[in-house]
Amino acid sequence: MSLRVRKNRSQPPPETCALGDCLTLIGGAWTPNILWYLAAGPRRFSELKGDLRPVTARVLTRRLRELEEDGVIRRQVMPTSPPSVEYGLTDFGQDLLPAIRAIVAVGERIKQRRAGLAVAGETAIVPAVLPEGARHETDLRPERAEPEPAGAATA
Repeated sequence: MSLRVRKNRSQPPPETCALGDCLTLIGGAWTPNILWYLAAGPRRFSELKGDLRPVTARVLTRRLRELEEDGVIRRQVMPTSPPSVEYGLTDFGQDLLPAIRAIVAVGERIKQRRAGLAVAGETAIVPAVLPEGARHETDLRPERAEPEPAGAATA
């Protein structure tokens, strides 16, 4: 028995999908972490490298250059001896912070939910088949009234 294809009720995305563009930008390697650390103020390369311990200098350099090209961060050479470089957020980079903070907030709720399920001895995996009439708590569809069986008595 084949399943009926349901109509997509979401609005079509714009020609150039703003959501996709934003996710591509902030979804780059180490980008959310870099934005997180720069939110508190400018950081030197060595400070960012220390903040992001597992990242290699090569990967961090490449990512910082890409973010600078995208207008998310600014690179400022400081007049010190020896010269040092500071990275900070541009106004555009600041505009991305609410999205990063919202993602962090949802991530925290996910961690709490998983921890709560683990404590209760449950698993976060939704079973493929639920008993007849049962609804999983993640099912957001409104409940539908079941049709009366043929020949059912009405009161």
